[in-house]
Amino acid sequence: MKLYYCPLACSLADHIALREAGIPFELERVDLRTLKTETGADYRAVNPKGYVPALVLDDGQLVTENVAVLDWIASQFPVLAVEGAMGRTRVLEALTYITTEIHRAFKPMWHPSTDAEKARAGASVTKLFAPLGEALTDDYLFGDKPSVADFYLFVMLLWAERFGVEAPAGLVALRDRLKARPAVREAMAHEGLI
Repeated sequence: MKLYYCPLACSLADHIALREAGIPFELERVDLRTLKTETGADYRAVNPKGYVPALVLDDGQLVTENVAVLDWIASQFPVLAVEGAMGRTRVLEALTYITTEIHRAFKPMWHPSTDAEKARAGASVTKLFAPLGEALTDDYLFGDKPSVADFYLFVMLLWAERFGVEAPAGLVALRDRLKARPAVREAMAHEGLI
């Protein structure tokens, strides 16, 4: 399988998850400005939506959208899922909140905007982090081992760090715990982030 990614984009969560799963996969970097891959291919031929992630499975099927890719990874590699009757539902609930609320709120940080718009966005992100910080009672969102939702939240916490956005102390500690994991360090090193 092959993951198409862009450094520090939300596809970093998928990159980490695949490394945590310990399975062989290929990576191909995408320049989101030119929509060319590192091999010079037109990325729109892979993913007509033109953004990452895109995961091409061994049978040629394409999975796009971060929540879908992370859900597929967790369904194939249960070590990254949450056990119990409500486990998948809780992970999807967290992934949906992260993608529709937190990820979206960062938009002014990545696109042309005024300082006032960036300040409002930062305050909004801080507020959106609060429920996750309050619910965190263990090392990770759902206990003592990370799930795919932790990896997506990790990327948002990296963005917060990059843009000087305040996050609850518990989430900062979660970010630091994840940064220490070998799979996270490997993914970040590959993407030129450390």
